[in-house]
Amino acid sequence: MSEILNSAIKSVGNSQGAFCRFITANDTHASGSHQAGFLMPIAAYQLIFNKHRIRGVNEDKWVTVRWQDDRTTNNRMIYYGKAKNELRITRFGEKFPFFEEDHVGDLLIIAKHTDEDYSGYVLSTEEDIETFLAYFNLSPDKTNQLIEVNEMEKPNAKIAHLLNEFASRFTDFPETKIMSEGARECFNKAYRIVIDDIIRKPDDIIMNWYETEERLFKCMEEQIYSSMISQPFGSVEHFAEIANKVLNRRKSRAGKSLEHHLANIFRTNDIVFEEQAVTENNNKPDFLFPNSECYHNIIFPTENLTMLGVKTSCKDRWRQVLNEAERIKNKHLFTLQPGISKNQLKEMKDANLTLVVPHKNICTFPEDYQDFLFDLSSFIGLVRKKQETLPKYYLLN
Repeated sequence: MSEILNSAIKSVGNSQGAFCRFITANDTHASGSHQAGFLMPIAAYQLIFNKHRIRGVNEDKWVTVRWQDDRTTNNRMIYYGKAKNELRITRFGEKFPFFEEDHVGDLLIIAKHTDEDYSGYVLSTEEDIETFLAYFNLSPDKTNQLIEVNEMEKPNAKIAHLLNEFASRFTDFPETKIMSEGARECFNKAYRIVIDDIIRKPDDIIMNWYETEERLFKCMEEQIYSSMISQPFGSVEHFAEIANKVLNRRKSRAGKSLEHHLANIFRTNDIVFEEQAVTENNNKPDFLFPNSECYHNIIFPTENLTMLGVKTSCKDRWRQVLNEAERIKNKHLFTLQPGISKNQLKEMKDANLTLVVPHKNICTFPEDYQDFLFDLSSFIGLVRKKQETLPKYYLLN
């Protein structure tokens, strides 16, 4: 999260009220218009003037706005009620940077802190804009309106409520697949994630789903084990038995949950695959693309086969995947582990193993090897390109 985005979110969260809207050509010099200032949503009238508006009457007030670059402007907020029914913030002075054409399409955010003191932000990157809108549960076509800061349920609060609600349905841990589905449903609902988000941002989505499931698991541990651990243990053996049960469940869940989330991302991207397909010597790679039928078909082109192992960490266990599919020379392994040593990366490269890691983790690897890594989006692109050239009958599930 960028510093400007973080400041904007905090500012809005601590404000009496706020609004955001995309900057248009009419707000800048791009259209040749001489209109002064930014148009504001009519709904902001009551927030600004602390009263209901009266059509046919003009109203104005002066405020101070502090911007992200520590620039301060003294602005006139004016309601044109006699002719236009329009609300604007004007009088920015000369050389105000956000009136430049380059800022068309940026997101303008203005938050009220007192009757005369406001803060202003302009987000320019797509990632910052998407994150801000997601945080406040706004869609791009619903921006020219008030953000109900004091009344809305923030995504973090909403997801906590959803996780607790899901956990309350169970008296014991459900299957890992059900747990993973629950985590995805909670995250997607809280942050309004749609299919297009999963297709465009698989690296971010996989991390968010995985982290959400960790929160859900802890929530369920509290619920299921709370009554058990609140009672005295009859013996050390009983205590050790419960402790081992908790620890083993934690370890066994992590890897499977990651596989479940990856499978969901592949399905959403219309990638054909098979999980735990049997290859030579009863080996079972985590993912085989397109499937075992193609793998065992001698005439199927070897170059169109792909395998992906999955390890949450792979400091030592990465070698386990090398023998899981003998027909496939160049193997792939997805891991969440950041920053593996140069020596191990060299060993992997020499063994024709390519790591697939979430995009944000790539920078934690030695620079010499970053170009040899795949992020999840690139891996999906690789498999999709192979499958686009195959006859349809190979891709029937």
